[in-house]
Amino acid sequence: MKKIEIARQFLSDNISLFRCPTCGKSYKKVNDFSIICPNNHSMDISKKGTLYFINHKVSTEYDKEMLNSRRKLINAGLFDGIINKISDLIPNGKQTILDVGSGEGTPIKKIEESRSNQDHAIGFDISKPGVNLATSELSNNLFYCVADLAQLPFNDKSISVVTDMFSPSSYEEFNRIINKDGHLIKVIPNTNYLIELRRKLYKDDHKKQDYDNTKVLDLFMKHYPNAVRYNVKYRFSLPESIRQDMILMTPMHWGKNAIDLQTEELKNLNSVTVDVTILDNKF
Repeated sequence: MKKIEIARQFLSDNISLFRCPTCGKSYKKVNDFSIICPNNHSMDISKKGTLYFINHKVSTEYDKEMLNSRRKLINAGLFDGIINKISDLIPNGKQTILDVGSGEGTPIKKIEESRSNQDHAIGFDISKPGVNLATSELSNNLFYCVADLAQLPFNDKSISVVTDMFSPSSYEEFNRIINKDGHLIKVIPNTNYLIELRRKLYKDDHKKQDYDNTKVLDLFMKHYPNAVRYNVKYRFSLPESIRQDMILMTPMHWGKNAIDLQTEELKNLNSVTVDVTILDNKF
């Protein structure tokens, strides 16, 4: 099947999840390759098999090169420890999962594979290049769209699990869309996350060699004081063939004073530390 046909089937099966970004009404039907709300606002499914819920121009630093590098690292196993823990936290049985800031789509795909592809899962991102790349992973139970975190195109209490890996959050929107007994699972980096890379990129800037997640953690716990915290920490061996991708995939190398690492320096980057806190709140 073509991507647009796979997407149409997913939307036909899950149209009740979505609402119109123009009027806020629930979409009721899929007509050919368009979805239509009760006020006759329609949206076309693209040939790549996605929906663009943002109709204004947005700027993003995530280009195709960065996104492809991210996919290589994740497929090589960089986030496997994180993904395995997230999968363990998701309740048994079929769930409706929304992945926030899904990028090029690999994390939610790997989560679904670990759960035997039993769920209905949606990844969204503000980055059109990221979502277009993600559509190479479309399936009958996995869909991607371009959407704005501040105005999510999903109905109230329609989602059972929201996963948020290293992305911004809109707790007001999460509270609106997550259903009773649902879960919000957020991943934030700890001090030693990719510390080896940070030290190489910021040799002469000791402040940027350190990372403090206190503000992000405190804000989450302010909203969800009963959330449970899990620390996940491990070493990831970095094959030489993807060490340059390690540089390209992280926003750290965009920063002011970041060093342009050369080949000889990359040879010594043979492993990195993955160190995160996973926060799980049950509604």
